[in-house]
Amino acid sequence: MNLRQTSLLGFCVAALMACSEKSEKNSEASVHLITLDPGHFHAALVQKSMYPEVSPKVYVYAPDGPDLQMHLDKIEGYNKRAENPTHWEEEVYQGKHYFEKMLQEKAGNVVVLAGNNQKKAEYIQKSIGAGFNVLSDKPMIIRAEDFEKLKESFDTAEKKNLLLYDIMTERFEISTTLQREFSKIESVFGKLEKGTPDNPAVTKESVHHFYKYVSGKVLTRPTWFMDVNQQGEGIVDVTTHLVDLVQWECFPEQSIDYQKDIKLNSARRWTTDITRSQFDAITKQKDFPAYLKPSIVKDSILKVYSNGEINYQLKGVHAKVSVIWAYKAPEGGGDTHYSIMRGTKANLIIRQGPEQNFVTTLTIEPVANKVTEAEMRAALKTIQQTYPGVELKKIEKGWEVVIPKKYQDGHEAHFGRVTENYLKYLKAGKLPDWEVPNMISKYYTTTQALQLAKKSK
Repeated sequence: MNLRQTSLLGFCVAALMACSEKSEKNSEASVHLITLDPGHFHAALVQKSMYPEVSPKVYVYAPDGPDLQMHLDKIEGYNKRAENPTHWEEEVYQGKHYFEKMLQEKAGNVVVLAGNNQKKAEYIQKSIGAGFNVLSDKPMIIRAEDFEKLKESFDTAEKKNLLLYDIMTERFEISTTLQREFSKIESVFGKLEKGTPDNPAVTKESVHHFYKYVSGKVLTRPTWFMDVNQQGEGIVDVTTHLVDLVQWECFPEQSIDYQKDIKLNSARRWTTDITRSQFDAITKQKDFPAYLKPSIVKDSILKVYSNGEINYQLKGVHAKVSVIWAYKAPEGGGDTHYSIMRGTKANLIIRQGPEQNFVTTLTIEPVANKVTEAEMRAALKTIQQTYPGVELKKIEKGWEVVIPKKYQDGHEAHFGRVTENYLKYLKAGKLPDWEVPNMISKYYTTTQALQLAKKSK
């Protein structure tokens, strides 16, 4: 055997071993992802990282159109990046009967949904009915008439031992996490105030932008993103996160009964105006599609009901959540968040404005000097057991929580954190007992608030 033959044999053996290892790795994977109709960049963010229990082969079912290619381009970007590249293998079916094909082929066991919200309720119901687990981007529903369908989907999931779960990334934002943890320490926070409609105990406000960067590139949004009939109004879209956080922070690990624990006080909605040139910059489409015509004035201004506010009571606690969409962030800025939890001893406040250099900053501001330095230091030791490196800095109104950069991993990374949690639940075969009733309560709150806002002047 000559040198060339020996080299060729060695190459073949190595290739066979690699294929064998890859096949063995695939066979060990307990989770096989299906991406259904990926119209939103959040679908790709689920795959920004690899997971040991997830097969690298992902089955994608999508209709014809540009959304699919944008999704595949993002996955390819993760596969080709220089640092910690992924190695996803996308097997794509594209065509008119993509959904029926997915239900028929049963190529995987977890359906990932992030796209046109108008179709979500049907996607969820039929996927669960066909025996798939579902990991869905928010919102699961955008209309009150789909609420019963969502409840039925949760009932079916329970009967079939399937997990239906939504992607709540904001629970992993470190300032919010620490706000929740400090609120559990009665020596510092006291008890949560009840508040009033004019002075709620909890307020959460978020500002978002149509023109933004994702994974280092300007995001191209699908044209339907600007259609509230397909994307949903702001009051049922991003507000889902805020309602979730109110529940998660105020009543941790407690179940909420939407029929008994929620009372809507008021709700309102208003538009963001988008010019034709701005629409072009966001979507890379020069003309408004026909389905947006009813929302266009003077043939050049698109009015999008992307803003909303809900004032309500949760187990007797007054809360207010609001979401605002602007076209583009100021220079050096980005999406922002404001949150306050009012306690009998201190207020826990998150700010993210120009004064904070657009970095989320948590402060603890005592009420009438009710918190001592010793109590704060004792509380910090409790926090440091779970979050070592967190410190306190004395400021005029109280203390600023100093958060190490290792905890500030950014919005995109939170999709991986949510997915890791979901995979743990899949392995355990169940969600925490409070998650399903609280998801139901969350979507009851948002969809009923939209109904109320439409009736209000």
